[in-house]
Amino acid sequence: MYETDSNYSSDVAFTSAVKAIQTRKGSRPSYSRMETGGSWQTTITKELAAFIESRTTVFLATANAAGQPYIQHRGGPAGFLKVLDDKTIGFADFAGNRQYITQGNLSENHKAHLFLMDYAHRQRVKIWGEARVVEGDDDLTARLFPEGYRARAEQAILFSVTAWDANCPQHIPQMFDAAAVQSALAEKDRRITELEREIARLSGA
Repeated sequence: MYETDSNYSSDVAFTSAVKAIQTRKGSRPSYSRMETGGSWQTTITKELAAFIESRTTVFLATANAAGQPYIQHRGGPAGFLKVLDDKTIGFADFAGNRQYITQGNLSENHKAHLFLMDYAHRQRVKIWGEARVVEGDDDLTARLFPEGYRARAEQAILFSVTAWDANCPQHIPQMFDAAAVQSALAEKDRRITELEREIARLSGA
């Protein structure tokens, strides 16, 4: 097991093993410049908060005490992920298949990762941090629950940000949300109808 150098925020991912491979494959100089130039941000900016709270889907990665990884999808209406302060993201944990793998992993190992995608704009954000499950706090769970959403919140999850990075759009397929497409088509149809009426009016005149 390699430990991080803990000199830069990006060392949460760039361990000595990672840096050794970067050196061997020639990418270490550029990442070294990134580190000395400020490395990754460690707090949630206004721009990142807006991105997080606009998402309808997120992937939450955890690992158990033995290091076995697990990735679980979490979804909901835009705003189901809530930025509570510049270091904390929270969301209501909806009842599902009751396997509780994520909760079990977090009971042994608080390290966690959020992976957020915006396929329409070909953007992705990776967030390293620690997470914990909060049971029995009805006020917190109610505060995090999306208004009007048809689901049952079993508990809450709070994620504390260590560092984050936004990737380039390379190789991200462009896809659009079905509701957004339907809305755009409805607007197109409305505009066509409007124009047809105007053409008919001008022709009659």
